[in-house]
Order: sequence, then structure tokens, then C-alpha cells
Amino acid sequence: MLPWTALGLALSLRLALARSGAESGPPASAPRGDLMFLLDSLASVSHYEFSRVREFVGQLVAPLPLGTGALRASLVHVGTRPSAESSFGQHSSGEAAQDAVRASVQRMGDTHTGLALAYAKEQLFAEAAGARPGVPKVLVWVTDGGSSDPVGPPMQELKDLGVTVFIVSTGRGNFLELSAAASAPAKKHLHFVDVDDLHIIVQELRGSILDAMRLQQLRATEITSSGFRLAWPPLLTADSGYYVLELVPSAQPEAARRQQLPGNATDWTWAGLDPDTDYDVALVPESNVRLLRPQQLRVRTRPGEAGPGAGPAPTQLAALPAPEEAGPERIVISHARPRSLRVSWAPALGAAAALGYHVQFGPLGGGAAQRVEVPAGRNCTTLQGLAPGTAYLVTVTAAFRSGRESALSAKACTAAGPHPRPRPLPRASTPGTASREP
Repeated sequence: MLPWTALGLALSLRLALARSGAESGPPASAPRGDLMFLLDSLASVSHYEFSRVREFVGQLVAPLPLGTGALRASLVHVGTRPSAESSFGQHSSGEAAQDAVRASVQRMGDTHTGLALAYAKEQLFAEAAGARPGVPKVLVWVTDGGSSDPVGPPMQELKDLGVTVFIVSTGRGNFLELSAAASAPAKKHLHFVDVDDLHIIVQELRGSILDAMRLQQLRATEITSSGFRLAWPPLLTADSGYYVLELVPSAQPEAARRQQLPGNATDWTWAGLDPDTDYDVALVPESNVRLLRPQQLRVRTRPGEAGPGAGPAPTQLAALPAPEEAGPERIVISHARPRSLRVSWAPALGAAAALGYHVQFGPLGGGAAQRVEVPAGRNCTTLQGLAPGTAYLVTVTAAFRSGRESALSAKACTAAGPHPRPRPLPRASTPGTASREP
């Protein structure tokens, strides 16, 4: 019986160790990566607003573990032309970076955010600027909400390269466009905050940045029309096991591809893929030391471009330019009462007629959003059932015949409710007078 008892104890111990490894998983890695702050430094931003933004960024960066082998931070100004205040690796501590941010000077100029994003892309991946290959990249864009050039395409390029994008808007931006520009989910990566309330989100945003810097799970970067690169944290070693990578086209499961990699591998590049196609990826760690769960991811390759052999483009008949499908140009908040307020908007001059509007509103501090439909031909509505003394984000969206939508957002505040009147104290009866009972 003794040999069986020893064997049973050994098996029990191994199962206990496996369960412990499966539940606790690998230890969280220290934050390491390149962090870029992109600040609107424009004439449309008042000196007071810029000073509040500087203080906010300084509070964000001060406690961060900046250093050669850890985090590196840089600061870029948005203006007529982008300009770098500091490069990666220039500051050896969070306090030094905070001092540099506080000393930065507003550049003024026009709002060329798209140009600044193209510059940010170069800096985030340029070793000459102090950037490092193979580390997480994070962009924090603090904006007053406007831009005179397109933001969507250059921002999508950054995200396709694996950059995590956080956006902080002071409340005058287009909510739908900023939601699309931020990394998903927008609820975690997009913040609408008044410039005087930026300190409220410092701790939450800093924690989200650090989480993005810790490479905790499988992620896709450098996405092109024919491939992408996968990266993951070191879950195994060369002696403790190996990985199996699976790549399955979502529409063609029979065309699955597999690749076995050693335990010390932390990245792999899939090539020769079809453009504009969804692929399901699985990373399966195989180990006799501890149990590790597979990690899964869905990646969509970028649309392809016509090659030299694609032939001439089909001839198209010339057509008159269609009116631009532009959303509201301006939102006006009026008649603010404790439980209601009026929203009016001005349609863009010369724009195509909208089929109708919908107005979405919800508390800035969080809570359920509501929606009101407004027919074509009207440009105002009254929002009812609001909470007294509360800030709301109001988004007016114009819907067009083509199916396209265009929106504009604004912040609105309800009036504080009336203070409850104190109850009058009962009158004391005068001596010698009997009080009457009701």
C-alpha cells in the first residue's frame, strides 16, 4: 500500500500546483512602453484652458515610473505645424517630466490635428526619437474638440499599428467622431470633461495607461492588407513548454493554419493573408509545469489596393457635385431649468437636407443615455425629466438619405433645484390661553 500512497500524494500535489497556476496565471509584467501626449496648442484654446491642461498632464505623469528600461514619455503640440516639446527618454523620472510639462509654452496657430497625428506616427516608431521597437505604444490626445483636417484616417493607422489611443475632450467635440477615433471600447478610452474638472479623471486615466503598458494578453499590431504581427507576454520558457498558434479565416474554417513555436517566443508575424478579411487567432500554451488558458483574438486585415494588373478603372459619367452631408454647425442651450432645458442647432449652410435628427443625452458623470427623435424641418427640442444641477453631454445627429450620419456634441447644465422651505415651528400658546385641538 505504501507505493500507491506515495503515488497518490504525488499526483495530488501535481494537480494542486496545476490548479494554482491556472487560477493565478503569470505574474503581471512591469509597465514598459512609449507614451506620447498630444496637446491642442491652438489660438482657439485660451491661456487659462491651456494652463489647466498643462497641470492635468503634469499630475498624470508625475507618479509614472519613467526610466531607461521602463516607461518613456514625450510631448507634442498640435498647431499649424506639429512641434515636439520633449522626446522619448529625455526625462529619467516622472517629476522631471512634470516640470517640463509645466514649463511648456502654448504654440497658437491653426488646428491641424491630422498632420500632428502623422507626425506622432513617425515619432512613436522612430528610434532616432528615442522610441523602442516591440514595446506597447500609448497616445493620449487632450483636445478642445476641433480640427481643420481629417482625423479619422491617420488615427486608424495608429491603431492598426497597435497604438492604444486615449482621448480627453473638454466637451466641445463631436462625440461620434471622437468615439470612433479612440481605442475600443470608447467608454474606457474617451473622456468628456470640463477643463476645470480634469483632476477628477487623473487617477482613473493613469491606471488605464499603466494597464495598456503592461503586455498582459495576445494583441495584434502592424496590421496590413496581407498580414499582421502578434505579440504576447512571456508565459513560458524554452524549457517549460511550447506554443501552438492557430489562424482561421472566419468565413473559411477549413483553411486553418497552425504554427508551433518554442516557449521563449513572444511574437509571430502572419503573412500572405487576404485583404479586408476577418481572422480568428488562438494562442495555446502547452506546458507540463502549469495550466495556462488559451488566448483568442479576432483581427481584420486592411482593405487592399488595386495592383498594376487590376486593369483600367471603369468609365464613369460626369455628375454634378452633390451637396455636402454636413451635420449641425452650432448647438445652443437655453431655458435651462432644474428638470428640463432647450436644445437648438443651426444646420450647415449649403448642406444636403437631413431626413431627420436624433438628440442623445446623458449625465457627464455616467449613467443611462436617452434619445429623442426630431423630424426634418425642425431644429430644436426640449429635453424633459432631467436631474437638477447636473451636467449633461448632448449630441445632435443629422441622418441623411445615403445612410450617413453627422453629429455635433455640447455640454449642458440644468439649473439647481429650489431649496426646501423649512417647516414653520408651531406657535407657542400664550399664558392663560387654551390651545385649540384640530
